[in-house]
Amino acid sequence: MNFAIDHLGIAVKSLAAAKAIYETLGLSVSPEETVEHEQVRLVMVPVGESRLELLEATSENSTIARFIAKRGEGLHHVCIKVPDLCAAIERLKKNGVRLVSEEIKTGAGGHQYVFVHPSSTGGVLLELVQA
Repeated sequence: MNFAIDHLGIAVKSLAAAKAIYETLGLSVSPEETVEHEQVRLVMVPVGESRLELLEATSENSTIARFIAKRGEGLHHVCIKVPDLCAAIERLKKNGVRLVSEEIKTGAGGHQYVFVHPSSTGGVLLELVQA
């Protein structure tokens, strides 16, 4: 498998309001899913070979709620699908790349992921995911 953009994460105040534009365009929207440990509710909107991930906070203490309070709604992260997540993490660590956390977590759809800190990526929060 090659590297690919898995999805673009978009922080929104309301999933219902945010997904309406995509449904109006004629795109299909996945059923809502909640990731408790991230305090977020989300839907995926397939677009071509990638997806848009619409993220709504379920708690005012969540990362998404803090992001919206500081920056407003909008692009939160870019997610790249990698063939081997553990190998990618090791390669980054050996090269001094800062990770948000070295712990591999399980998120939406059962995917394993880790975030690379924006200070190492030109200001963009980068998520690495392995299917």
